[in-house]
Amino acid sequence: MVEPEYEKKVSRTVSINRDWKVRGVARSIERQVLIVSNRRSCPNVLDVPLSLTIEKEFAQNSERVKSVDQHPTEPWILVSLYSGTVCIWNYQSQTMEKSFKVTESPVRSAKFIACENWIVTASDDKYIRVYNYDTVEKIKEYEAHTDFIRSVAVHPTLPYLLSCSDDKVIKLWDWEKDWSCTQIFEGQSHYVMQVAFNPKDTNTFASASLDGTIKIWNIGSPTAEFTLDGHSKGVNCIDYFSRGDKPYLLSGSDDFTAKVWDIETKSCVQTLEGHEHNVTAVCVHAELPIIITVSEDGNIHIWNATTFRLENKLSYGLERVWTIGQLKGSNKVAFGFDKGTIVVKMNGSHTWDSVDLQA
Repeated sequence: MVEPEYEKKVSRTVSINRDWKVRGVARSIERQVLIVSNRRSCPNVLDVPLSLTIEKEFAQNSERVKSVDQHPTEPWILVSLYSGTVCIWNYQSQTMEKSFKVTESPVRSAKFIACENWIVTASDDKYIRVYNYDTVEKIKEYEAHTDFIRSVAVHPTLPYLLSCSDDKVIKLWDWEKDWSCTQIFEGQSHYVMQVAFNPKDTNTFASASLDGTIKIWNIGSPTAEFTLDGHSKGVNCIDYFSRGDKPYLLSGSDDFTAKVWDIETKSCVQTLEGHEHNVTAVCVHAELPIIITVSEDGNIHIWNATTFRLENKLSYGLERVWTIGQLKGSNKVAFGFDKGTIVVKMNGSHTWDSVDLQA
């Protein structure tokens, strides 16, 4: 998933097609209704139709979007751009709240820290920067890694930030200790593309790497607890979710697939095939039984999370899709493309209930 403009001298485990273009005809989609029949392909799966309505609520053209994040209480989407600019868009009023230049390098990850009224950004110049989003005052700036920073994750309750980098290292930062690094995690053998805290056990987190593996860590130990290995190429993205008491992980890869992992058994329970290029971001909807995957093929795929069947493809004609932003308790999902940002509203008539993901 590393763009051709920033290829490294390090030997890569994934290939890049420089001449790739969006396949198919772009469609303007304002509203789509999906009738998803949950056929009984897995034991204990509810055989109840799902009526899913997808409505486009906000669209904004821009330079290449590298990350999107939703504010937990305000109708705001935080967008970071390849050009080094960060924007906050109000999807209700369809207006820009803030826009400012962070750096001349791509800002690959930006997150709200709403409890502090902050935005934290991470970029290719190796710096993490923190801003007050009301005043745009810079709160903190420091060199965090020795190579491009790919992703940051904010702890749900503690004053912690995780960062990961092309230097193959993950770091834990404590903002109540003046952003000091309190732990370094090493073990991935290639670029670390994303980190994500486990919402059910916030002392643990996962990392995705171009070495083709996903590792599970505890914040108190510098070495990984175990490794999930099953993709044939680099892993770009991960998302935790659970059904009942069972924890799962979703991953997306340069092998064009996404995989569903049972964390307890450390096994892959399903492989999702259908994209025609690298899978760049994955998301399990917090309220509806759907899995969302996006790719450099320009398509958004919506999967039935009980049967794992591909239900629909969305294409907005904005070229490659890089990122997804979805907030628990919200029916809004944001997508970042080469040429802009789309926010859609998803409404459905069915929730997870007693769904069992064991294939």
